[in-house]
Amino acid sequence: MDYIQNTPEDVAEMLRAVGASSIDDLFASIPADLRLTRPLDLPPALSEQDLVAHLETLAARNRVFEPTRSFLGAGGYNHFIPSVVDALASRGEFFSAYTPYQAEASQGTLQHIFEFQSMICELTGMEVANASHYDGATALQEAVAMSIDHTGRRKIVLSSALHPHARAVVRSIFRAMDVQIVEVAHVRGVTPVATLREAAQDAACVAIQNPNFLGGVEDLAGVAEAAHAAGAVAVASVHPLALAILKSPGEAGCDIAVGDAQPLGIPLSFGGPWCGFIAARRDFLREMPGRIVGETVDAEGKRGFVLTLQTREQHIRREKASSNICTNQALMALRATIYMEALGPSGMRRAAELCARRAHELAAKLARVPGVKLPYSAPFFHEFVAEIPHAAQTLARLQERGFLGGLFLHPFYRDLREHVLLCATERHAPEDLDAFVAALAECLR
Repeated sequence: MDYIQNTPEDVAEMLRAVGASSIDDLFASIPADLRLTRPLDLPPALSEQDLVAHLETLAARNRVFEPTRSFLGAGGYNHFIPSVVDALASRGEFFSAYTPYQAEASQGTLQHIFEFQSMICELTGMEVANASHYDGATALQEAVAMSIDHTGRRKIVLSSALHPHARAVVRSIFRAMDVQIVEVAHVRGVTPVATLREAAQDAACVAIQNPNFLGGVEDLAGVAEAAHAAGAVAVASVHPLALAILKSPGEAGCDIAVGDAQPLGIPLSFGGPWCGFIAARRDFLREMPGRIVGETVDAEGKRGFVLTLQTREQHIRREKASSNICTNQALMALRATIYMEALGPSGMRRAAELCARRAHELAAKLARVPGVKLPYSAPFFHEFVAEIPHAAQTLARLQERGFLGGLFLHPFYRDLREHVLLCATERHAPEDLDAFVAALAECLR
């Protein structure tokens, strides 16, 4: 039974209205060799009870690790979420990811978006931020598009220490758009600024991640200077919690900052939904995708919020737009907003300091395990690379002992054959680190 039922008379009336003689006429623009002429290969429908039982069977195959026994990061991070985040974000009036279309009638939604924008600007050291993105990777892609629009150039430079999935998104979007993509290889875990400087000639932007995918803290100021010397835009993908203790991209001279707000009160949830953010200098205001909420007063002088700019939406400059973001991750942005407001600057700084402390304690303990090496010397925040004998097999043995050990890097970097990316956060107590190190040492015997 169809979900939406249309009688043959309904179908005939709709076809007459659009000037088509049959349903097939609606798909005439699709080449015949690309059209599926058989029914979809789907199993028969299940009753609700049978479907629930099937899903419960699938869910039972998941293996859940205790938060204190997971040392996996690589883009999704296991941070503590204060209970106030769930309590407020689950209120019925907020429980939608959709942007309100009678925007000014939704003052609560506009206010939290305004506060999200304001705090993202404060964190990144930028002047404008929009109402959020789907995730950090799409925010990076939009920043690259802004750079192309801003400079009129068709070449972009990416650091190989950017998250591999984010680079894949950028390559996918620009593959058919006559854009040259140049990747600069990392050297011992960081991006060489001199190589970036050379590659940046005639480029629209230089995009880098800080801390990068391998954990290293990059020379953001050097990257920004190299990009600007070549007339390119400096784009930084950043970890928002790390900004509580690291120099912001704005302070370093970058033009656009992007990232994923997942570390700010958003659970891992099998990889989503998360929330991307994008912030920039005022010069890029008109090129920024999505919507910007502003603060004003009404006719009686009362404080209020309005959708101020939506320069690339579906009803403004549509024919010139290179992006069209209609729906953002408003509920996830709300969670990030509540998290940042609950912790405040001092609380976020405390959480970030704990992350860095635990990660450096873990690295020091691992360095004393026979056979384990720390190949890179660059400063790091809460992730670092370790070289471990028989890395893939060792991670599997750790899982048998109840530890999620980290990411095996060889599938992403062919020259890193026995390397893993490890992460520690404020959720790990010193005894958790000791237990993990002891388990690893046991696996290597």
